[in-house]
Amino acid sequence: MTEESGFKNEMLTLIPVLRAYARALCQNAARADDLSQETLMRAWAHRDSYTPNTNMRAWLFTIARNTFYSDIRRRVREAEDPDGLIAGTVAVQPNQHGELDLKELERGLARLPSEQREAIMLVGAGGCSYEEAAAICACAIGTIKSRVSRARRALLAYLDGHELESADSGESAETSGTKRPSISAAAQ
Repeated sequence: MTEESGFKNEMLTLIPVLRAYARALCQNAARADDLSQETLMRAWAHRDSYTPNTNMRAWLFTIARNTFYSDIRRRVREAEDPDGLIAGTVAVQPNQHGELDLKELERGLARLPSEQREAIMLVGAGGCSYEEAAAICACAIGTIKSRVSRARRALLAYLDGHELESADSGESAETSGTKRPSISAAAQ
């Protein structure tokens, strides 16, 4: 008889005692069967660490006890939720769309004329009042209100899919009120 078959036979003879021990630990027949099975699987997987001609029953009971307490520690951190009701309320929506929207907003801001960008950042993002923004930019309050209004409209249009002129493309919409005609249209 090989050493492995001797190990297997000795382990098989201890299954009833192991199951009784697992029932004493778990106080639940189904969990006791699961614990017994897990113990036997771990014992088989680590059979090379068992010293032959020693107390296999004590070795199996130690594995069962350690497995049982590890499961208890794991279950303490878990909430029972068989219907998924709790999981449905604590689910976090993916933030990819938020990041994409933010990048799109950044691109739109970069296309605004610098005066409008500065005004919307001071009032919209910085939380400054129109008066504070006007003092920072050294201009009239009406000018700041106009810049913020135009910047908001331009950003909304950009986010709706309408292309804005680049901030570096020359005359801003603030100074002209309309888009500049293209070179080909002006030549006609």
